[in-house]
Amino acid sequence: MAENFIIDQDKSKSEQYAEALLQLEFLVDGEPNLIANISNVMAALKYGFHFFWVGVYFVNQDELILGPFQGPVACTRIKKGRGVCGTAWKERKTLLVPNVDEFPGHISCSSASKSEIVIPVFDSNNEVKLILDVDSEELNAFDADDKKGLEAIAVLISKLLS
Repeated sequence: MAENFIIDQDKSKSEQYAEALLQLEFLVDGEPNLIANISNVMAALKYGFHFFWVGVYFVNQDELILGPFQGPVACTRIKKGRGVCGTAWKERKTLLVPNVDEFPGHISCSSASKSEIVIPVFDSNNEVKLILDVDSEELNAFDADDKKGLEAIAVLISKLLS
């Protein structure tokens, strides 16, 4: 288990995500408990990248239920197709939202959140099992590098599901 999670802020964003992925793989190696692993991954992402909010929502029948997260209190349940998380689940794809106030049906868990990226996490049967949600207090905070990097981290999380 890793004691520290350090991201070199002088590197490019894509290099930072590559560095993060290696550290996260080491962090979860050998730990069989899903909640413990996801909790540590969320903490590492929050503090390594200084995100406003980062967490997961587990698929439970027709709704998402809040799982491990870091940041202010959050919405506990989200219906499929509602808000950014529910839409990413329904559409089975990553959603990058530059301005959450312009997203139709956005669910405001915190008025401080301004932009968001949401990534579905698939199990070995290609079913969405959880949603990785990352929020920023800044508009246009996420880009293609975040999408690629967080999707790679979602693949790591998917491996923890089996």
